[in-house]
Amino acid sequence: MQAEDMEVPIINNLNDNGDRQRPKGKDVFKDQQKESESSMESPNLEFEYGDSDMLTAELSELYSYTEEPEFALNRDYFEEDFRSHARGRRWTELTVDEQRAYVMRLLDALEVTDRDKRLKVARAILYLAQGVFDECDTEVDVLHWSRHNIFLLYDMGIFTALLELLSMEIDNSQACSSAVRKPAISLADSTELRVLLSIMYLMVETIRVQTEDDRPEWRAARETFKNELGSPLYNGEPFALLLFTMVTKFCSMNAPHFPMKKVLLLLWKTVLFTLGGFEELQQMKVGARERLSLPPLPEDSIKVVRAMRAASPPASAMELIEQQQQQKRGRRSRRPLVKQDSLDTYNERDPFKNDDARDEEDDPEDTDSGIEGEVDPLDRDVIIQLPPPPPPLRPPTERVNFPKGLPWAPKVREKDIEHFLETSRNKFIGFTLGNDTETLVGLPRPIHESVKTLKQHKYVSVSEIQIRREEELLQCPLSLGEEEVEETPAEILYVGMLPNLSQYVIALLKLLLAAAPTSKAKTDSINILADVLPEEMPITVLQSMKLGIDVNRHKEIIVKAISALLLLLLKHLKLNHIYQFEIVSQHLVFANCIPLILKFFNQNIMSYISAKNSICVLDFPHCVVHEMPELTAESLEAGDNNQFCWRNLFSCINLLRILNKLTKWKHSRTMMLVVFKSAPILKRALKVKQAMMQLYVLKLLKIQTKYLGRQWRKSNMKTMSAIYQKVRHRLNDDWAYGNDIDARPWDFQAEECALRESIEKFNSRRYDKNKNGDFAPVDNCLQSVLGQRVELPEDFHYSYEMWLEREVFSQPIQWEGLLQNP
Repeated sequence: MQAEDMEVPIINNLNDNGDRQRPKGKDVFKDQQKESESSMESPNLEFEYGDSDMLTAELSELYSYTEEPEFALNRDYFEEDFRSHARGRRWTELTVDEQRAYVMRLLDALEVTDRDKRLKVARAILYLAQGVFDECDTEVDVLHWSRHNIFLLYDMGIFTALLELLSMEIDNSQACSSAVRKPAISLADSTELRVLLSIMYLMVETIRVQTEDDRPEWRAARETFKNELGSPLYNGEPFALLLFTMVTKFCSMNAPHFPMKKVLLLLWKTVLFTLGGFEELQQMKVGARERLSLPPLPEDSIKVVRAMRAASPPASAMELIEQQQQQKRGRRSRRPLVKQDSLDTYNERDPFKNDDARDEEDDPEDTDSGIEGEVDPLDRDVIIQLPPPPPPLRPPTERVNFPKGLPWAPKVREKDIEHFLETSRNKFIGFTLGNDTETLVGLPRPIHESVKTLKQHKYVSVSEIQIRREEELLQCPLSLGEEEVEETPAEILYVGMLPNLSQYVIALLKLLLAAAPTSKAKTDSINILADVLPEEMPITVLQSMKLGIDVNRHKEIIVKAISALLLLLLKHLKLNHIYQFEIVSQHLVFANCIPLILKFFNQNIMSYISAKNSICVLDFPHCVVHEMPELTAESLEAGDNNQFCWRNLFSCINLLRILNKLTKWKHSRTMMLVVFKSAPILKRALKVKQAMMQLYVLKLLKIQTKYLGRQWRKSNMKTMSAIYQKVRHRLNDDWAYGNDIDARPWDFQAEECALRESIEKFNSRRYDKNKNGDFAPVDNCLQSVLGQRVELPEDFHYSYEMWLEREVFSQPIQWEGLLQNP
């Protein structure tokens, strides 16, 4: 399978919102009005970002609502087999030894040749992993017994047996060929795979999550399982690679019946378990800096982001037009844009706190305008109008509280100091000293102070050390010798992924594109609904509504799994080695990941984050413990009472973080953001009042601000202020004015080619088996060369004379060539 055959389609029109046509005329203003009203009413979202959601939510998302009848099926198969073994007793009444004996019996039954019998046994094992819910009264009991049973199943070696069965199902050519020929694929086509993947997911997720009351043997089992999953113990490759193979096989249309949601969830949780979550990554980063004798990190980024508060979103142009019309009618309206007193900024701990006075402040900016668009005349009138005198925000006797400082410590790169000194030397002396940052002879005193300040905030990253070390190894391969590469889980996974890396990346982006809410349904697109559509399509309106919710939920879970997986890979590979991160990033960029993420955000993002595509009474484990109430159209429309959908907000933050990773310090990719007109799309995302999401949106706006023109900066001052307050400062970064030397012509190809050359040199030096071919010793002795014994095939003597005639006698010998100098 060639990478070229799997390229993600280029998204040319980012302003096309899926199947909906762009309204014209008054409809535009109606849409803007609705959007602005929703933005003004949007409350602060109490969302805590983490590696994953609560355990119950993560377990419930494994099952689609159309799979709900299968819970009873699992129970029936278990009880049918268990009745003959236990003789009237229940599973929860058995001793541990008796439970082990029964699990061993199930393990033996998994090895039978009859496919139907194997499936029944697998369903019985799945029922155990689900917590023998028929013997439990509460959801807590279900989770308790599920945890107990899963550690028991792992201890008895069930996971290895399931892995062998999974490999057999993946290689089942008969099932693949029949699925390819079918016009419509449903749940029934993937029954065996779904059961196996469900058991494996429950085992990985339950063992991964630590609890305070874990037994010592469970903690030891967790570490053992983690090492096994991350090591090449399964067929000589990590378990994650087998799942990556399933993803590429599905996307190449060779196995359209694969239950892709379960595969992606299991792949994400396997990578999360083996490589570690975000807090573990932070500890690994601290350890890596200590080993390289680098100063400690200036702050813990996770704690800083959690302490941030959301800013009130910028006003839309529709609100400003309404303002002006109300003022013309003589009615008192919210006061227009006012130049605030300089002290007002510091009157609160949070300068963007959403109090009554700040809510009245508006910003003459149009979220749908072009990058260099002129200010609308109506907006200009609003700006020019004289405001009424503002009322005092608090009694004059109250003391003004200045904030302690900005949330992030400023950073300076070595390159920034070199650039500053080069400019200063050219100005005051007339020549430069290259990369010398120590010699300050001939420079005035203020320059000395500036250099001292810059050096105080100098930050050397692990990546810079790795690049420097790589350059040394390439320059002196013999004197520096072999590099000792630590066999970390990330290193093992990268080595396994490297041969087919582009196919894995493209396959994931294809699935992300198919699951995005803004994507059009095309006949040639991938069918990701194979594991959610029932055999018989719905007949009643209620069934159709239920299936519609299930399909939307299914797509949201796929987006969540892919976004979290890609972010984890990027962050861990960056820490392991910068060039491993760069090759994955480059594959993502070449496969149109940047316009794909922008396309994803080109929707009403508040509606996506507050979507209620879930039916609480059908979620596991609620549905197996409580009586099922009668579903009505009204109850389905009402949804849950949550303020926001956790998985959708999690997905949005992950995609923004991926976009930041791809574009940071890459001028050509930053220009892609500008070319694709990302500024208005990203500004609309600021309406979500969640601090972490706003931070990553503001970072993306900051890196392109200098290319958006003076008019954009002038009409987006509230956004500029938010960037100043929330995003880390680089002391020499002229981001707000556009005077930077990096504002050069867009040379995408040269920059990417130079990066690709460095990556290929790194991969060749570290992973090419014949890397030392030029330096290997050569045997120049004629006798030893001719005396070597060469293994010949057994039938060679039959055709020996023909070989002599063809290869020796019929070939002219250039004797004069021996006399010439080599």
